[in-house]
Amino acid sequence: MISTAVIISIILLAIGYLTYGRFITKKFDLDDSKPTPACIINDGVDYVPAKASLLLGQHFSAIAAAGPIVGPVLAGIWFGWLPTIIWIIIGAILIGGIHDFGSLIASVRHNAGSVAELVKQYMTPLSYILFLLFIWLTLIYVIIAFTDITAQTFKTVASDTAFGPGVAFSSFLYLLLGVAMGILLHKFKLNLTLMTAIFMPLVILAIWIGTQLPVPVKDLLGEVSIKQWEVILLIYCFIASLIPMWLLLQPRGYLGGWFLYLTIGIALVGAIFGGYDIKYPALNIEGFKSLTNGKWMFPILFITVACGACSGFHGIVSSGTTSKQICRESDTRVIGYGTMILEAVVAILALATVMMLSKDNAILKADPNFIYANGLARYMGMIGVDYTIALAFALLAFSTFVYDTLDVCTRLARYIFQELLGWKSLAGGFVATVVTLMIPLTFLLLNEEKGYLVAWPIFGTSNQLLASLTLLAVSTWMIKKGKKAGYVLLPMMFMLVVTVTSLVTQMLPFVKALPDLIAGSAVKRDIIIVGIASIVIFILCIMIIIEAFRILAIKK
Repeated sequence: MISTAVIISIILLAIGYLTYGRFITKKFDLDDSKPTPACIINDGVDYVPAKASLLLGQHFSAIAAAGPIVGPVLAGIWFGWLPTIIWIIIGAILIGGIHDFGSLIASVRHNAGSVAELVKQYMTPLSYILFLLFIWLTLIYVIIAFTDITAQTFKTVASDTAFGPGVAFSSFLYLLLGVAMGILLHKFKLNLTLMTAIFMPLVILAIWIGTQLPVPVKDLLGEVSIKQWEVILLIYCFIASLIPMWLLLQPRGYLGGWFLYLTIGIALVGAIFGGYDIKYPALNIEGFKSLTNGKWMFPILFITVACGACSGFHGIVSSGTTSKQICRESDTRVIGYGTMILEAVVAILALATVMMLSKDNAILKADPNFIYANGLARYMGMIGVDYTIALAFALLAFSTFVYDTLDVCTRLARYIFQELLGWKSLAGGFVATVVTLMIPLTFLLLNEEKGYLVAWPIFGTSNQLLASLTLLAVSTWMIKKGKKAGYVLLPMMFMLVVTVTSLVTQMLPFVKALPDLIAGSAVKRDIIIVGIASIVIFILCIMIIIEAFRILAIKK
C-alpha cells in the first residue's frame, strides 16, 4: 500500500530530524545569548527579526518549488520507486539537512552574508569570482528547466480536453490578483488577514474561470505554441525581476505559499487514506541501468532527484534572505534542517503519484507536472471534486510553485551579475537582466520541444555541485576556526564524486562527436549544448576546488 510507504518514510525522516539534527545542533554550538544580525541591524527593510513559526513558512515556500516534484517523478519512472525513496530519505537527513543548516548558521555567524561572502573571507578573491559565476550559471539552468516545464503545462491536453489554455488564463488572473493584493497592502496598508480572506477565494474563482473559458478564447490561447509561451514567460521573468518586490513577488509568493500548504495537505491525506495500492515496479533497472531509457542509476538517480534530497539553491536562499531574519541561533535548526525534511516529504508525496500507476499506464508518458497533477486530482475526487476542476487546480498549483522559482532565480541572477561587474545603477540592473535571460532564450529556441529533459541533467548536476561547493565553503570556515568538520566534509565529498561523475558522463558524447563536428558533419544540438555546458561547469568546479585546498594547505 502507498499509505504504508509514505507513513514509514515520514517516520524515518522525523527520527532523522530528532536524532541527527540534534547531533548537528551540538556540533554548531548554537548560542541564543549571541545577538543575531537581524537583531543587531534591524533596519526594517532587509534585516528584520522574525518568529521561527513565521520564518519557517516563508523559507519553506521559497525553497520548495517544482524541483522536489519533477525530480522524484522522473527518477521514480526511470529507476523505480524504491531506490528513489531511499535516496530521498538518506539524502535529506545526512546531506541536504546539513547543507541547509550549515549554510544558514554560517551566514548568521558572518553578519548574514551570502555563501559567496564566506568564500571571499576564507578563501581567495579568485575563488569568490568563480563561485559567483558558478551560482549565476546554476540559476540560469534553473530558469531554462522551469520555463520549459511551465510552457508544457500551458499546452496540456488530456482525454482530448485542452487543459493548458485554461491553466494559462488562470495563471494570468492569478498574477493580476497578486499585483492587486500588493497595491492594497503596500499603498493602502490594509490588514493581511483580511486580504488573505478575500484573495484566496478569488484565486479559487480564477481557477474555476479557467475551466469555463468561451471556445474562442480557449482556441486563441490554444494556438500559442510552446516556444511562444517560453518567450512570454521569460518576458514575465524580466519584468518581475525589476519591479518592486512588494508589487508582485511578495504577495504572489504569499498566495503561492497557501497553495503549497493546501496541495501538500491534499497529497498527504490522499496518499494515506486513499487506499491506493503500489502498482509501479519497485525497481525498474537491469544491471543498474534504467529499463526506460538506459541511463545508469549512478550518478543519474542522485542528480535527477535533485532538490528532494539536496539542493544548492537552498544555500542561496538560506544565506540570501532567511539569515537576515533569524531571531535566535537555535531557530536555525528548525528552519534550516527542518524545512529540508519537509521538502523530502513533498518529494515522497510526488513520488507516490507515480507509485499508484501501472508501468503500462499512458499517463507515465506525459510530463512530470501532469503526472503529479493527475495524482492530486484523483485524491480530490475522494471528496467529490470534479476531475476537470481538480486537474486545473493541480496544474495551476504546480505553475505557482514554478513562478516563485522563476522570478526569484532571475532576480538573484541579476544581483550576482551586477556584483560581478560592479553595476549598481538601474541601467546596470536592466542590462544584467537582459544578459541573464538571453542564455535561456537562446537555449530554448534552439532546442526542440521538451527542452527541460535536456536541461534537467545540467540543472540537477550544477545544483548538486553547488551544494557540494557550499559544503566545501562551510568546511573551510570550520577548519579555519579550529573545529572538526568531518560530518560536513563527508557529504561534500560524496556529492562531489556524484556530480563530477555526472559531468564526465555528460561530456563524453560531445568529446566523441568532436571529430565529426570538426569535419563538418551533423551533430545533434543537444549533445553540443550539454557537452559545452558540462565542460564549463567542470572547469569552474576544478578551479574552485584547487583554490580551496590551496588555502587549507596554508599554515593557519
